[in-house]
Amino acid sequence: MSDKRRYSSLVVDGVKQAAARAMLYPTGFTEGDFKKPQIGIASLWSRVTPCNMHLDQLAEAAALGGDEAGGKSVVFNTITVSDGISMGTPGMRYSLVSREVIADSIETVVGAQGFDGFVAIGGCDKNMPGCAMAMARLDRPSVFVYGGTIQPGKDRRDVVSVFEAVGKHSAGALSDIELKDVEQTAIPGPGSCGGMYTANTMASAIEALGLSLPNSSAQEAVSGNKREDSYNAGAAVYRLIERGIKPSDILSMEAFENAITTVIALEGSTNAVLHLLAIAHAAGIPLSIDDFTRIGQRVPVLADMRPAGQYAMSELIAIGGIQPLMKTLLDEGLLHGDCLTVTGRTLAENLADVAPYPAEQKVIRPLTDPVKKDSHLVILYGNLAPEGAVAKITGHEGLTFTGTARCFHGEEAAMQAILDGVVVAGDVVVVRYEGPKGGPGMREMLSPTSAINGRGLSQEVALITDGRFSGGSHGFVIGHVTPEAFEGGPIALVEDGDRITVDAEQREITLHVEPAELEARRSRWQAPAPYATRGVLAKYAHVVSSASEGAVTDKYLD
Repeated sequence: MSDKRRYSSLVVDGVKQAAARAMLYPTGFTEGDFKKPQIGIASLWSRVTPCNMHLDQLAEAAALGGDEAGGKSVVFNTITVSDGISMGTPGMRYSLVSREVIADSIETVVGAQGFDGFVAIGGCDKNMPGCAMAMARLDRPSVFVYGGTIQPGKDRRDVVSVFEAVGKHSAGALSDIELKDVEQTAIPGPGSCGGMYTANTMASAIEALGLSLPNSSAQEAVSGNKREDSYNAGAAVYRLIERGIKPSDILSMEAFENAITTVIALEGSTNAVLHLLAIAHAAGIPLSIDDFTRIGQRVPVLADMRPAGQYAMSELIAIGGIQPLMKTLLDEGLLHGDCLTVTGRTLAENLADVAPYPAEQKVIRPLTDPVKKDSHLVILYGNLAPEGAVAKITGHEGLTFTGTARCFHGEEAAMQAILDGVVVAGDVVVVRYEGPKGGPGMREMLSPTSAINGRGLSQEVALITDGRFSGGSHGFVIGHVTPEAFEGGPIALVEDGDRITVDAEQREITLHVEPAELEARRSRWQAPAPYATRGVLAKYAHVVSSASEGAVTDKYLD
């Protein structure tokens, strides 16, 4: 048995596997192909969303790269769902669930078919961590390819522009005709949402982890560079198979520190906390939410990018992507340069010849003049979140907020109150029973946060939830509150009119209610009926872990 065919030889070699070979001939195999390493091409293509509508073409390019390098490529698909389309609806409950389904399905196909290595190609938010989790679990030579970012729409619009236009419309600041114009011109074609939202954040994090080729995170979806990146990924997997390099050789604690550092410098999405914890769990790396605090105390925010800043991903691509940023961080001693990557070289070797950004660019600030001197991802603790919460504090909102609780059971009730003008300055909007178990699925709160911003209240209203936020959310927002309300966490005990303080400098979140009163409320509290009792949502709610542990579905096996 060839080391290059460690897995495929078990499926196609020998007399007893004649039936397997017989079934593969009609799929395009020749007799000579059975002597080649098999490379799976996991494409998350579908017409469900513009994020993924072009991935079939990238899969073809990756397959060609694998074949021409000397392997036999086999393309297969897995599911995707669209956060942007399902946002604010019951369908959003399936979003985080899809991360697990993607990881499970890639693992299932690669394991069943005996692929010796694989390329995973993803476009929408949960695609990236789902692919990376599968890579870590399977521990076979593999490369991730990001489908690429969308180009800006008219007047530099993107999907968040549409969500915020809804809030402006409800406030009377935008006409029906103006709203329709925004709606019809914000999404011009294929690719993932155009700011430093979750898709671009996680693509950047995975590149920093070393699981994708240099600059894979910073290419437009519709570009020759992205097709070349896909072709090169197919060839790279063959080389990894030859050298026996696996994700376990790449995914160390130092690699995750590199990813966290890069996410902070880019002012990335709060979802990076959830997803990096999940990838680390799959890799057997003991990452915790407190590591984000430890690293965040020494890493500045340098990217002036949407949603809190000005610039789109396409504008970062135009000045060189994230490679010059990583070179800057490496030279400053903020990255571990000796981490291995899928190129077969170390991070420092990959960055050795990277040129700095053009002197006149304004997308990435210098270390001497950061957007924020430390991390925007703030892990909070306190009597409202004894097991932690994740805040996105960019500095634009201020560092502390004290207000009066206005509580809602679920996102829909909160959204209606915001649009109706019930939510006013000084309120702390508490959206609960949206956690991993209680939602279930930990829905993103882009609709409420965008409505708050659209109504001009982003500086005067905070939002706290046991759900999570889109990478497009900005304002004074705190999510991932644990324990979640469905499990009787303190967030379930908050009442309208309670005072709540968020202090990002002290990293505290405090409910100003006496312990005895909280205990009295706890004695009266009853868990609501579960949202689902059958099917994938019920199954997910039964096995999912806490958000502070990455909301993974195999934690119970530990």
